[in-house]
Amino acid sequence: MTGIIIAGVLIAAVGLFIGIFLGIAGKKFEILVDEKEEKILEALPGNNCGGCGYPGCAGLAAAIAKGEEPCNKCPVGGNKVGRIIGDIMGVYVADQKRQVAFVQCAGTCEKAPNNYNYYGRLDCAFAYKVPGMGPKACDHGCLGYGNCTKVCEFDAIHIIDGISVVDKEACMGCGKCINECPFHLITLVPYDAKHIVHCSSTDIGKKVNEVCSVGCIACKICEKNCPADAIHVVDNIARIDQDKCTQCGICAEKCPKHAIL
Repeated sequence: MTGIIIAGVLIAAVGLFIGIFLGIAGKKFEILVDEKEEKILEALPGNNCGGCGYPGCAGLAAAIAKGEEPCNKCPVGGNKVGRIIGDIMGVYVADQKRQVAFVQCAGTCEKAPNNYNYYGRLDCAFAYKVPGMGPKACDHGCLGYGNCTKVCEFDAIHIIDGISVVDKEACMGCGKCINECPFHLITLVPYDAKHIVHCSSTDIGKKVNEVCSVGCIACKICEKNCPADAIHVVDNIARIDQDKCTQCGICAEKCPKHAIL
């Protein structure tokens, strides 16, 4: 009987010691969580898309709470989430223009033919490594195998007539699709941009004409007719400064190849 009592006391003593030890250790190694960081994380959409440059929303929340990133850094949350986070941080956050993805290629199956029939893996990065950088006659055109569509979490980009097309109403501007294109055809443009060059070829006009019926031939007609000096031909491709563009539409009307839409 005495042995049972001693064993019980011993077990109780050990339990008491472990409890006290864990209590002290918990206080000593306690990780204090910033209340602002928690509130910011709750305000973020939680897509963990990486569009902000961080692997997930938690990383961005921590950076904003420390003052290392602006309150409107999340492209998916947009101005609405930016204002909420601004209230949490106690700062004024100005609205930003919404950005959406845009594919700089209009070379559909009909407008930009192939050099040969391709029977390999339906993957843009894989096809890019075969002779001619894929079967398309244009060395700068969308291959249409959908690497960009596979990473879009918002179902905002689809393959239509052999090329990637962005639904700007669905696009959240996270930019995840940009890194998937081996030709770097995808860029972010203002949501309200009405005139954009649907081409990325830097080849001379004669070569462009041979491989695409709607490619920019660097004729500079758009540049000469723009009253706002918003469009210039650089490296054989017309480029529009959206900050200067007044959306008058003259460039699109004058373009002989209809490369500006």
